[in-house]
Amino acid sequence: MQKILIIRFSSIGDIVLTTPVIRCLREQLPGAEIHFLTKEKFYPVIRANPHIDRFHLLKGSLTNIIRDLKKEHFDFIVDLHRNLRTSRVKMALRRPSATFDKLNIEKWLLVNLKVDRLPGVHIVDRYFRAVTPLGVVNDNQGLEYFIPDEDLLTSDDLPASHREGFVALVIGGKHRTKMLPADQAIRLCRALQSPVILLGGEEDRQRGDLIREGGGDHIFNACGFYNINQSASVIAMASRVVTNDTGLMHIAAAFSKEIHSLWGNTIPGFGMYPYMPGHDASNHIWEVRDLPCRPCSKIGFGECPKKHFRCMTDLDMEELAKRINAGS
Repeated sequence: MQKILIIRFSSIGDIVLTTPVIRCLREQLPGAEIHFLTKEKFYPVIRANPHIDRFHLLKGSLTNIIRDLKKEHFDFIVDLHRNLRTSRVKMALRRPSATFDKLNIEKWLLVNLKVDRLPGVHIVDRYFRAVTPLGVVNDNQGLEYFIPDEDLLTSDDLPASHREGFVALVIGGKHRTKMLPADQAIRLCRALQSPVILLGGEEDRQRGDLIREGGGDHIFNACGFYNINQSASVIAMASRVVTNDTGLMHIAAAFSKEIHSLWGNTIPGFGMYPYMPGHDASNHIWEVRDLPCRPCSKIGFGECPKKHFRCMTDLDMEELAKRINAGS
């Protein structure tokens, strides 16, 4: 029996993007024992995945977790993070391993010199290069997300006004330059004919209240109200999802929702757009093309380096609302 360790330390979206690899390992290597190493704070995102036999959670010192991992005697390590920390784990365990190309040079060239050498390959497809030595291939069945039973919500858990259908608007994000500004969100909500549920963390609650006050009575501000799995449950019930480039975008892709993704300082060309094989018609990208300063980072900033934030403020919210309303 093969014992395989998968490593992905962060983030929510990145862990969701590993799920096709996990599923294909399970289905194509019958009898294999699959372990998953991640940070403790991301455990809720993956803990209900039935394809994983055991989790190893990084809580503090990497030395402690390496000591425990050595006892497992793994046959192969699948490195889906590829950084100094994962290199340390692989060196300590001294087992066969494989990883993937993060395209850091290509991203640097595009961000800093605006020279595009990106291959146009989604990160999920690049992840599969880490399991090529095992003979595992992509089944093209897309992402998966498993919600623990205790976090499953039903329409009865929503306001009565939203039980017959709603648009989920994800306003949260890790970096401001990847987040739709409040005035743009208000403009969108005012034009939408469907009820709207705002999703984000506790840190987005105040901004959600601002959008609720300016956008209309058809908005329910759920920011900070649900945990990540409950938010995923709301996404699963939504008629459509409008989202920044964030973890809930990938969760929406796992549920094959109609997604309208909004792109600020980052670009889909980095290979992190919604991964939905066979559902191309449900995947709508909204971005300001040919903006000379874009992309200005492969991750994001706290504010626009140019101070104008045109990558988000120039997005046409009226046209977006028109497209969504026409489909309702």
